[in-house]
Amino acid sequence: MEYLKIIAFTHKQIDLKSLGKLVICEQTLDDRLRNIQSELGVKEIFYVGTCNRVEFVFTCASEINREFIHRFLTVLNMGLPEEYMDQFIANVSVYEQVEAFNHLLRTSCSLESLVVGEKEILAQLRRAYEACRVAGFTGDYMRMIMNRVVKTAKEVYTNTNISKNPVSIVSLAYRKLRDLKMCANSRLLIIGAGETNRNIAQYLKKHKYSNFSIFNRTVENAEHLAKELNGTAYPLTELENFSGGFDVIITCTGATEPIITEEIYKKLLNGDTGKKVIVDLAIPNDTAPEILDNFSVHYIEVESLKEIARKNIQERYDELVNAEHIIEENIKDFELVLRQRKIEIAMSGVPQKIKEIKHTAINAIFADEINGMDESSRLILERVMNYMEKKCISVPMVMAKEILVKNS
Repeated sequence: MEYLKIIAFTHKQIDLKSLGKLVICEQTLDDRLRNIQSELGVKEIFYVGTCNRVEFVFTCASEINREFIHRFLTVLNMGLPEEYMDQFIANVSVYEQVEAFNHLLRTSCSLESLVVGEKEILAQLRRAYEACRVAGFTGDYMRMIMNRVVKTAKEVYTNTNISKNPVSIVSLAYRKLRDLKMCANSRLLIIGAGETNRNIAQYLKKHKYSNFSIFNRTVENAEHLAKELNGTAYPLTELENFSGGFDVIITCTGATEPIITEEIYKKLLNGDTGKKVIVDLAIPNDTAPEILDNFSVHYIEVESLKEIARKNIQERYDELVNAEHIIEENIKDFELVLRQRKIEIAMSGVPQKIKEIKHTAINAIFADEINGMDESSRLILERVMNYMEKKCISVPMVMAKEILVKNS
């Protein structure tokens, strides 16, 4: 794990509104990561962006100091003002080698999450890695890392009670919404058809809410969610023209700028002066700040759920200890797996080398003698040579692994 590094910006050091400025939209991610690879000597990399963290997991021989992080953010080209650049560099978390692996395992098990015990982070990590793998940003090393990450997380969730009576950002948001005692026929506008909104919509459907209008950039995804909710689907471009009124807006998109501007909000109100509810679980927020300043709104966002999340951590303390033990064992075990893989890679040329030796022996060194043999003798020799080839390929690998295990 010599070259494994993580640069992390999380809810623990940075307020969520500022953190939103580091979120990379899907359309520009590949180009930004490609620039990081070419300009900073990064071999493998994947990016994780969730509602409370932005992290870059990568392999690199360089020392990760302040200068490197400044250059990293500069190459990302996020258009950050200098004051934000200074804030992020001052509050970044850097992990290297085994410490980086430990952090990744803890993250996958939700020990680093705003809400300890929620399983969504594992799915988010897997999707983030898979997107970068498909795009060609990761290789064999990250594949092994992620296999162990998934294995460890599953062990923690299976063998501890850390996710018993699961709590998540979505469930916390729903509880706050429920406390407002909205009537079952409340008009709900859902902006974004991603996993977060799908989950909170299922809570609402389960509790007999039924008046849904779903807006999404990809209208097919909006239609799919609308079918589940018996609602109506619209393309996001039609949001400003919607005249059906609303009582609650639930929004969570990957946009880097507010989706609900003051102008759009006025159009949505259509002269209605009643107090509305906005549940905004996007990072950065989908709601323009002017709406909160100029209109009567019950506003529920991720930042406001932090105190409830802190209490959740206290309640799960014993399970945290058990999870830590599982993580520690997996780190020890993985060190052996990594060494075995290094042997496999180092010896990957052995089969071809043995085939070349066999070919030279048959077709050059002993060619005359073999040509003088009868057909039966040549067939027996061929069987012997094939047998020896297989054994010579497998025996060194087996012996090397046995020695490795014994020394461990």
